[in-house]
Amino acid sequence: MSSLSLSTIDGRVNVATFAPVLGGVELDERALRSALDWWREIGVDAPVREEPLAWLDRGRVARVPEPPAEAAPPAAPRLPDDLQAFRAWLAEAVDLPFAAPGARRVLPTGDPTAGLMVIAGMPGADDLAGGAPLGGEAGRLFDRMLAAIGRSRQAIYLSPLSCHRCPSGRFSVDEERRCAELARRHVALAAPAALLLLGDAPCKQLLGIPLVRARGGWHCVKVDGGTVPAVATFAPDTLLAHPALKRGAWADLQRLTERCD
Repeated sequence: MSSLSLSTIDGRVNVATFAPVLGGVELDERALRSALDWWREIGVDAPVREEPLAWLDRGRVARVPEPPAEAAPPAAPRLPDDLQAFRAWLAEAVDLPFAAPGARRVLPTGDPTAGLMVIAGMPGADDLAGGAPLGGEAGRLFDRMLAAIGRSRQAIYLSPLSCHRCPSGRFSVDEERRCAELARRHVALAAPAALLLLGDAPCKQLLGIPLVRARGGWHCVKVDGGTVPAVATFAPDTLLAHPALKRGAWADLQRLTERCD
């Protein structure tokens, strides 16, 4: 069989002398030119291979190559199964949200067996400077709030929602999801009788609703193995900026003490 060429770059179809036979039917040059013109009009602009294909061989089925399988994302590291190991992991883990070389971290404080666990939001500048949650003026107000219900920092278990602070001060969707996962494991291991959520971020991540909807009643935080009752109130820095909210915060604390007592 003689060679056959097809090109649409210059709009011409060149057919050399040949005598092909397809299925026992001999095609003349005019018929082949007509076929090639039709291929060109529907978009064929170049041959895909030199050797002929057995188009009339029904026993052969063209196989479309399967795309390469996407690599599975790496599995998240397994979290510790007891509170002591979890606290040690928080102090050393390099894959915590917002972790970076040299970044300061704020770790939980207080008594894990106190029965009341308090979860604050992202650490502030005073927290990072002091290395403990709720420092500075907001921390002094928080101490007075605890004293009003007969507690102290030694009689609660206090943990920030994140050990590190994001430069922007905000959580992304992935960071919220990861912080919520860690907080739920933390609560499950501490097994408090009740939770106090301070501010909007803990409410959104552990209850799925903002503080404005969370206040005024009890909620259940889902953790491995069950649920933990929780009350939500304003964060101390919010109360410093808006003193009129202190009355509402006092009502929230009274609701908490009724359950804990």
